[in-house]
Amino acid sequence: MKASRYVVIGIAAIAALLLAFLVRGMIGGSGSQPAAATSVAVEAPQVKVLVAARDLKVGERLTDTDLTWKDWPESAITAAYLTDRPVAVANAAKSPEETPQKTEVKAETTDTAGKVVEGVEKALNPTHGMEAVLGGVVREEILANEPVILRKVVRADEGGFMAVMLAPGMRAMAVPVSVENTAGGFILPGDRVDILVSAEVRKSDGQSSFVAKPVLRNIKILAIDQAVQAKADQPSVIGATATLEVSPEDGQALAQAKAQGTLSLMLRSYADVGGPSGRVAALPQNMPADRKVTVIRNGQSSEVPVSR
Repeated sequence: MKASRYVVIGIAAIAALLLAFLVRGMIGGSGSQPAAATSVAVEAPQVKVLVAARDLKVGERLTDTDLTWKDWPESAITAAYLTDRPVAVANAAKSPEETPQKTEVKAETTDTAGKVVEGVEKALNPTHGMEAVLGGVVREEILANEPVILRKVVRADEGGFMAVMLAPGMRAMAVPVSVENTAGGFILPGDRVDILVSAEVRKSDGQSSFVAKPVLRNIKILAIDQAVQAKADQPSVIGATATLEVSPEDGQALAQAKAQGTLSLMLRSYADVGGPSGRVAALPQNMPADRKVTVIRNGQSSEVPVSR
């Protein structure tokens, strides 16, 4: 009888130990689950935001190599940022779980609410995509990895675009052009040209002749008509005016030459764009008459006109 009592006590002790281990394991397992849940909750949703790939100076024209996409916390998105997709940057309306609703709602009311929310989201972040700024000109300096916002970029369809394109101290001046005096229409915005003036001058003997003189050299073409850049599939542009980038003094010389005769634009090679730019020589008030040189041949003298 005494031995059986010891056996019962031993079995009870073993059972108590097993129960203690089981309880400890359950407590430890339940404690690890909140930790995992906490780690998942820390991960915030990301949105790709358009940023500068390098430091962008004022007056630079934006290309796809100047821009890149960068992951950005969705909670930090503002309406000024450009994203790769439309993003609601504010809680325009509460979710259905947060807003108590009546049990009976008409289908028309639900559709109207959805349209209202969609409209609010578009108003909060109406512009997205790189296309919104491609081809634009930097109005304010943008640092590398800084989000690109529309306020710092002037697009071709906005006012002030041409003023931003001009280099400091330069002016924009338009001159009439045609297919004949623009290298057959192959002079495009961004090219550089030399400018000639041709005019009819009267000689001292009362006869007239035509003289062509260089006026400006290595001048940048800003636009042909209202096109500030040629399309990718358009090798030539035919327009009625060409807008040139000139200094104030060069603009005066160009205006004088335009009043005296017909202007012609000669396209420069890309290898020559690094040369000096500006006036070739100051023009007098009137196109000079031809000079005459006396030539004596076989005892006979004759005057031959020579252009300066």
